[in-house]
Amino acid sequence: MKQFYIYILTNKNNRVLYTGVTSDLKRRIYEHREKFVEGFSKKYNTNKLIYYEVFEDVEPAIARENQIKAGSRAKKIALIMEFNPEWNDLYEEI
Repeated sequence: MKQFYIYILTNKNNRVLYTGVTSDLKRRIYEHREKFVEGFSKKYNTNKLIYYEVFEDVEPAIARENQIKAGSRAKKIALIMEFNPEWNDLYEEI
């Protein structure tokens, strides 16, 4: 069964937040870490996985991504603090 993920990345100083959606979390984070992804993520060096959610269908995953992106930085930080209060890099856990 295919799964879909929304995720939040940050940089080494935890100052920048990037939200994305993918069907292969490990591969996608690897692409961010290796700078294969052009744009915001590469420019701001967001390569530390600090939050993710898993979905069975793509539509709710995309809706959730849009909801998170539309929210304030404070709301994103609250999500992260509940899920990963130490802001540890979760890449090796996935």
